[in-house]
Amino acid sequence: MDDFTKAYIQAALWSTNDDEGDPLENNYSADDIDSLTLSRIKDDCKRFQEENADDIAEWEGDRTPEEAAGHDFWLTRNGHGTGFWDGDWPEDAGDQLTVASEAFSSFDLYVGHDDGRIYVC
Repeated sequence: MDDFTKAYIQAALWSTNDDEGDPLENNYSADDIDSLTLSRIKDDCKRFQEENADDIAEWEGDRTPEEAAGHDFWLTRNGHGTGFWDGDWPEDAGDQLTVASEAFSSFDLYVGHDDGRIYVC
């Protein structure tokens, strides 16, 4: 799995709560994600990277461009209060990446009660 997708999943587990209100990252990892859900994650991450490679390359922070973009793709596509648009990215790239993220639908996760696997709603 590439760094973009790993960062995307880390952001998803960090920002998504289970039924008790605890972040998924407290009790789950990428290994707990259902195979079909993981396949959709990988496909979305690959497509986003391919379509936005030039803007992702504009990153100048302390993380790699792939890590920063994977994290912010999760946050932006799901309407969190931070993401590509919050000023960490160069303005033009951040604006373009925000628009590209918003073209993807929200991707909400939940834990299956029967098997403890993580699925997309």
